[in-house]
Amino acid sequence: MQTMKAALVAAISAAALICSLLPGLAEEGRRFALIVSIDGAIGPASASYVKEALATASERRAEVVLLRMNTPGGLNSSMREIIADVLASPIPVVGYVAPSGAHAASAGTYILYATHIAAMAPGTNIGAATPVQIGGPLPGLPSGTPDKDGKDKKDEPKDAMTAKVTNDAVAFIRSLAELRNRNADWAEKAVREAATLSANGALEAHAIELVARDQAELLRQLDGRVVEVAGGKTQRLATKDAVVEAVDPGRISRFLAVITDPNVAFILLMVGIYGLIFEFMSPGAVAPGVVGAICLLIGLYALNLLPINYAGLALMLVGLVLLTIEAFNPTVVIGLGGIIAFVLGAMMLFRGEAPGYQLSWWVIGIAAAVFTGFALVVLSSLRRVRKAPARVGAQAMRGLPAKVLDWNGNEGHVFAHGERWQARGAETFKPGETGEIADVVDLTLLIRRTPARTGEGGTS
Repeated sequence: MQTMKAALVAAISAAALICSLLPGLAEEGRRFALIVSIDGAIGPASASYVKEALATASERRAEVVLLRMNTPGGLNSSMREIIADVLASPIPVVGYVAPSGAHAASAGTYILYATHIAAMAPGTNIGAATPVQIGGPLPGLPSGTPDKDGKDKKDEPKDAMTAKVTNDAVAFIRSLAELRNRNADWAEKAVREAATLSANGALEAHAIELVARDQAELLRQLDGRVVEVAGGKTQRLATKDAVVEAVDPGRISRFLAVITDPNVAFILLMVGIYGLIFEFMSPGAVAPGVVGAICLLIGLYALNLLPINYAGLALMLVGLVLLTIEAFNPTVVIGLGGIIAFVLGAMMLFRGEAPGYQLSWWVIGIAAAVFTGFALVVLSSLRRVRKAPARVGAQAMRGLPAKVLDWNGNEGHVFAHGERWQARGAETFKPGETGEIADVVDLTLLIRRTPARTGEGGTS
């Protein structure tokens, strides 16, 4: 009997073990490709998304990762993060510019050159990889250096910083081209002259390896190709019957995609500052302070991820301080200076002009209008207060009734404004009579008789 029980327990354990291993064995037995889609400007959210997707592909031992791109470019720092992750990936990464009508410009060209195999769909294009100049020339000034004939040399670098940035970008993309055995000369031309290529032109120029109409055709063309992954290992792709699975961005990537929008970061910063101002103006309200502190911290975190100009941020803060001072001590000049400093700081806040990372003029204008409106509301309130009748002090007590408590000669005590006062007057009063306050001298009330009312409001 005991032998049968032991055999039964062993059979159940073996069945449970087999059932637990079946999903893993089934996943190992099939080949699948993960798709990572970059649609829009490349920024911190894109870098986080690609990093998570490549880690998932490595854990699940995917056959290949399809990095589908449709981007105008983006931030240099995020582009380099993505390229570093692609170069270190043990899973082959295939760059695919799709669908038809898409493009991989600027930062997208660098990323495409970093992938193990580059492909494009018909009707797409790549190139225009010139790094964006930091702080463009002032309006009205010539953009180039005139030669002896008075013509601008547009092909020459405008300053040392531009030359350094351009040369660094050229060296970077040439190193990627040499690593993947692609056309390095055209890559340099794309950086220096903003050259572009269509899908067929890129294939002929050996800037890419494949042109495929869709994912199924791309997987068929990838089948059997040999690529070299991180560590110098070679891998033969088997993608003919691979199952395609899309990798969605995680919570962190979606959160970063929202807050790293320059307009959203700017609005969060403004809401945070306004919340703290209202909390200081009305201590104990709690809600403005809590909301303001949270928004301010999130806004500062977003600005930390973006390429900001600290001089612009300082100018914005100076403008906000001046507008706050104007609200409590109106001088007009301080308020006008605050608005000018705020607008100039907002214009300078983000360095360069990476596609998709410009601050909207509408947002700047609305923020400036809100601050101006706030200052005007405070100024109008102060003007109304100054024109309103006095509510405290001697001016407020003139004309109020005063009930005589006791009187001796020309002085005595009266009850007025809810208090007992010392009083004097030119006339004689009896206790219980009611007079009128004519004036206040130090802490003594000057009392006179209340004019008698007759008829339709006339006096006698």
